[in-house]
Amino acid sequence: MPFRTALSGLNSSSAELRVIGNNVANASTTGFKESRAEFADIFATSNLGVTANAIGTGVRVSSVSQQFTQGNIEFTDNNLDLAINGQGFFQLNDNGVNVYTRSGRFGVDRDGFVVNSQQQQLNIFQADLNGNITGAMGALRLDRSDIAPAASSQIDLSANLDASLSPPPTALFDPTDATSYNNSTSLTVFDSLGTPHLATMYFVKTATPNQWETRLYMDGNAQGGANTIEFDSTGAIDTTNFPSTVTIGGINPGTGAATMSLDLDFSNATQYGSSFNVSNLSQDGYATGRLSGIDISDAGVVTSRFTNGQSRTLGQIAVATFNNSQGLRQLGDTSWAETFDSGAPLVGAPGAGAAGLIESGALEGSNVDLTEQLVSMITAQRNFQANAQVITTADTITQTIINIR
Repeated sequence: MPFRTALSGLNSSSAELRVIGNNVANASTTGFKESRAEFADIFATSNLGVTANAIGTGVRVSSVSQQFTQGNIEFTDNNLDLAINGQGFFQLNDNGVNVYTRSGRFGVDRDGFVVNSQQQQLNIFQADLNGNITGAMGALRLDRSDIAPAASSQIDLSANLDASLSPPPTALFDPTDATSYNNSTSLTVFDSLGTPHLATMYFVKTATPNQWETRLYMDGNAQGGANTIEFDSTGAIDTTNFPSTVTIGGINPGTGAATMSLDLDFSNATQYGSSFNVSNLSQDGYATGRLSGIDISDAGVVTSRFTNGQSRTLGQIAVATFNNSQGLRQLGDTSWAETFDSGAPLVGAPGAGAAGLIESGALEGSNVDLTEQLVSMITAQRNFQANAQVITTADTITQTIINIR
């Protein structure tokens, strides 16, 4: 009967319109992947199969397949907005069950876990205490506790001492008398409690050619006595008679902190016939630090930054790929679950194998092309009208036959 054939066409066209409508409705949904209605014809069969001159009995929706093409990446001001540039999915922990998404709109919950709007936690490869990425999987959690201070133990100096200078006119060294030394430079060091102290190094040219005396004062108090450094005829440090690193121990910071010991490294110092110049002055201590921000590289490595200039590696974002992405089961909220058809997830680092790279501070838009959808909508509408016309024509024929007398 043409009625049933046309009715199958109406149902299929209506299903296609629903698919198109869903695509259009989600044109602005982050991480959404458009679907496509696929159709197959229907033939009546017997035990012997379909005869050569059989007439079809209509159409059916054989599949609604998802199209996992790349959506446009739009940049935002939030470092926890993430997009995958390439294949793969973010792996999320939903109360112990893994789900997968392309939507990287993340935030932080009350316990410090990085979650999406459904409170599903972002899975990463965890890092050990030394910042090395391990193979252990777990949820990404931002530790908001203060980072402990570290006492300074070494000062590195890269400077040029003027070879043309003469010994200072005042022979007796006095840090308050600028005529008793040639040059000085200062920096901040830290004790074991993170308390800052001002460390000043003084340089005095001696009567011996190419030889200088160095002195260290901390908070205005002398630490040890004079130490000698020597240069060769080329202006480079000479360790034949005196070491290039001077160790000054027994420093009492006076704050209840542990006694300090500082290694003053002069190996990069020079003595050329130009003015005194400090090109680098650094130390290895730091004060207490609080979490100030998060950085995520394109390889997915998550690093926390602290107010004391230190950083800590928290882990690496895991990206899951599937042999058959179209076999995934849609869960809603732009997330999917693995199925037998999709195969097991291959979880790895971003950029490894088929997995795409991570874009931090960006979101992937939907891959819906509105122009294409509107054209498809017109086509589906025409198909619906044509099938409706078949029903009208069949009804007219039936009425004609009924009216035969």
